Amino acid sequence: MQLRKLGSFGAETDSMEAPFPQIWDAFFGAQVLVFRGQELSPSAYLAFAKQFGRPEPHVIDQFHHREHADILILSNRQENGEPIGLADAGTYFHTDYSYLDIPARATLLYSIEVPKKGGDTLFADQYAAYDGLPASLRRQVESLVGLHHYGNRDDLDKGSRTVASVLTEDQEKKMAWVRHPIVRKHPVTGRKALYSVSGSSFGIEGMPQDEAIDLLDELKRHATSDQYQLRLKYGVGDVVIWDNASLLHSATLTEPEDPRTLWRITVKEEGRT
Repeated sequence: MQLRKLGSFGAETDSMEAPFPQIWDAFFGAQVLVFRGQELSPSAYLAFAKQFGRPEPHVIDQFHHREHADILILSNRQENGEPIGLADAGTYFHTDYSYLDIPARATLLYSIEVPKKGGDTLFADQYAAYDGLPASLRRQVESLVGLHHYGNRDDLDKGSRTVASVLTEDQEKKMAWVRHPIVRKHPVTGRKALYSVSGSSFGIEGMPQDEAIDLLDELKRHATSDQYQLRLKYGVGDVVIWDNASLLHSATLTEPEDPRTLWRITVKEEGRT
């Protein structure tokens, strides 16, 4: 399997034909793995994703792919005046499904339509962010537990382009508070990483709220600093898969009139199927 490095982490290749154990190892070694220029049907894309684990349909069910509910459509296109997908999904640093009790192992994006400008994804390496903590701060957070809920801690304005995708009343009822360690041992590699210190973390167990937010914000500033970041640009047909247990990621905004469409599948940490 021929890989090209993207930076201090991340790798790309032009073929999906390698035996899956090689892809599995390459993925967890790189954290972000890109297969350039693929041509996949929805069924083939879903079959590939299922090798990594059980897909979990997104709570926003109105934008599920009409053939496969496990595929979420991300798009700024409209048909008959109605959006066909989520237009501004995840435009802040976060970890997918960190608001669920069993979080996401991997997220896959298949790039159907690429805008002329923007639409990149930013990734931040949380292995490196943990390793780079000052010793005193590392000791402070080592055993702390974060309190998570669906949303973006930094933007609760439902009219904002950087708010978490707005849920219906029924969808909100499906969401609950969950607990995750702030320093989390990776379930596959065993390495320690900061976990979801930006995005869905709204408090710290046993800590006054103002102190908790101050600490989470300090960790977020550290964890998303430029030294830990990778910017990924997409081409048509690219399949991107990233490791949610060791990364934060953020979409970048595009202009509404500049078409962009992707298919997203997220698989949970419950094992491969």
